[in-house]
Amino acid sequence: MKAARYYGRGDIRIEEMPAPDVGPGEMLLRIRASGVCGSDVMHWYRAGRGPVVLGHEVAGEVVAVGEGVAAYRIGERVCAAHHVPCNTCHYCLNGHHTVCDTLRATNFYPGGFSEYVKLPPINVDRGVFALPETMTYEEGTFIEPLACVCRGQRIAGVGTGKGILVVGSGISGMLHIMLAKALGASPIVATDINEYRLSMARRLGADAALPADSDVPGVFSKMCGRPADIVILTSGAEGAIVQAFRSVDRGGTVLFFAPAQSGMSVPLPVNELFWRNEITLTSSYAANHREHALAMELIRQGRVNVREMITHRLPLEETAEGFRLVEEAGESLKVIIEP
Repeated sequence: MKAARYYGRGDIRIEEMPAPDVGPGEMLLRIRASGVCGSDVMHWYRAGRGPVVLGHEVAGEVVAVGEGVAAYRIGERVCAAHHVPCNTCHYCLNGHHTVCDTLRATNFYPGGFSEYVKLPPINVDRGVFALPETMTYEEGTFIEPLACVCRGQRIAGVGTGKGILVVGSGISGMLHIMLAKALGASPIVATDINEYRLSMARRLGADAALPADSDVPGVFSKMCGRPADIVILTSGAEGAIVQAFRSVDRGGTVLFFAPAQSGMSVPLPVNELFWRNEITLTSSYAANHREHALAMELIRQGRVNVREMITHRLPLEETAEGFRLVEEAGESLKVIIEP
């Protein structure tokens, strides 16, 4: 089979590799669509891990099942989670499934930017979701990233009447905008450094979209009468974090959704930010089974119209071009690789 193997920044090679054999409890998927995630082009995060086949936002067709797999049939259309929790450890039992050691150790092989992917038994058991008949493979690739957004907004307390500031209007920022709107948040204000993405943010549900270098705290307060109830950081840049601290209201929450550059730290204004103000700083990572199921239902119902985010569809042979489009963040948003 063919796979797009990542060796490093700007170095993605289409190579032949054996299609995986399926053992007991395992499943083989023919990948029909695989989304390029923003994390795929975080080269500092990937440093030292290559060569590797990336791609974790996948949807495809079951082409083989191992002994003991009865829940899924050959030909069935599914999406699959690459990380799954044990559901029995201290963290899982206390609702923190995504800090579970099992979740952080699980994955499928070799990765979604390939023609076939093998799912281990634990992923087959608790990380496969049959796609509704009305859902396309492309829409199925959004289930995992939207599930992560569902988890983050649940933790942050997004809901009706909450004023939301989304810092960064990339792929995850757009999903946050659309989900917040579906949940009744208002107003929703987005920021970015890219005018194309600011225009897309307005189109996809933001009440306003502001250049990141503008007086975001001042403009938000003038628009809404007070600062933001919830600030969602989909950028890990130092300036974005400082801006979030300046934009959150008393009693508000700052959600760290994106990672920062390794080793980066920012001053924490303890008196100005915390003392007497009851500000909450929180974070989220990945998603559990329930959040995947919720994301799939939101897409199925059309409450989060992910199709509007797709700007490019490319064959496997053009995976490198897909990475370039996402990294350069020009007039592109969601890039789908179709092996």
